[in-house]
Amino acid sequence: MTLARSLYSAALWLAQPLYLLRLWWRGRAEPPYREALRERFGFYADEKSSGWLWLHAVSLGETRAAAALVAALRERRPGLRLLLTHSTATGREAGRELLREGDRQSWLPFDTPGAVRRFLAHFRPALGVLMETEVWPNLLTMARGQGVPLVLANARLSQKSQRQGERYAALIRPAVEALSLVLAQTEADAQRLRAAGARDVRVSGNLKFDMAPEPALVSRGADWRAALAGRPVLLFAVSREGEEAPLLAAWARRRASLPAHALLVIVPRHPQRFDEVAALMQGAGLSVARRSAWSEAPPGDAFAADAWLGDSMREMPLYYGLGQVALLGGSFAPLGGQNLIEALACGCPVVMGPHTFNFAEAAERAEAAGGALRVETIEAALDAALALLADAPRLVQLGEQARTFAAAHRGAAQRMAEAIAALWPEVKSETASH
Repeated sequence: MTLARSLYSAALWLAQPLYLLRLWWRGRAEPPYREALRERFGFYADEKSSGWLWLHAVSLGETRAAAALVAALRERRPGLRLLLTHSTATGREAGRELLREGDRQSWLPFDTPGAVRRFLAHFRPALGVLMETEVWPNLLTMARGQGVPLVLANARLSQKSQRQGERYAALIRPAVEALSLVLAQTEADAQRLRAAGARDVRVSGNLKFDMAPEPALVSRGADWRAALAGRPVLLFAVSREGEEAPLLAAWARRRASLPAHALLVIVPRHPQRFDEVAALMQGAGLSVARRSAWSEAPPGDAFAADAWLGDSMREMPLYYGLGQVALLGGSFAPLGGQNLIEALACGCPVVMGPHTFNFAEAAERAEAAGGALRVETIEAALDAALALLADAPRLVQLGEQARTFAAAHRGAAQRMAEAIAALWPEVKSETASH
């Protein structure tokens, strides 16, 4: 073990009590964080097994993007046994839909040598696929040492992350070198990943283009908008901390001139912030209806409210069907932006801020294709969105351009599945216990 990894491992070992406390604290708002805590440290209740296709999707976005890849891999190996790991409660919840009989779901172990060793000994995966940016020094190095081929799929590396990685190159570079294959989203990502030490890097596109929005949810959102009887609907999609307050202040300043009692819909990125954002909205003088207060259809008093809070999970296609234009959360603070591809696939035009480094190429191409607009501030974004809401023909045109752009970039799942299948060793006894 190198000195850098030894120091890293020692620091993580000492931090285990704090890690456990953090999980317990987050479990107050999201109870799944308190489930199966022993798995976080590599202890399992079931028997040892082998032959798994192990796929790690840290959170909700990565898990949803992985769905198309899992489906394409099952086409090539109908009998595969999927071991699906996550780090967040939202990822674990969404991952249940990807499981079939014989599959297994687990937390990713904390990256200490002991936890990783127990994880690998218990499951003995035939191949590992990690989604997007998951580079864990002990996990990757020890898996390679045990002969497990490792793929970083849908891989991305921003300039900011590259600079951070360079400061810890003695630790990160050996982990990146342990990857058998990297399937990058863009050529820019590929170049940065090669510079970080990746050996075999191929550009395969972005799996998020292959995410098909659930038609029933999009349709339900459109039905709710129709029931609003002509009220314009502005959506603030996947908002992040520090973004809602400036928008609400700008909204209040324009309230007297808003078109036809426009409805503001805010969908926060993190469920633990739902109550906080509701308080912000009410503090701005808005009457607020919360999505969690009804099931199939909004009650009458919701239609009279000034604003709606989207405090539900896994319903983004519904909100994109409801909204006529969306402000892109995470792009107005230096957070890199959230996924704009789903909005475009639903035909919802996007107004984004300057910070989109997490989806840099998709954002640039969407802007060039006319499905998205870019502005510098959240106040300018509100003005641009209100102008679109007052220009119905242009709004329709942008929606069509958004949908066309999203459809034109599909196919990453099949390309990635083909590359992964070429690495995948045939497993003669997938149910063997040890």
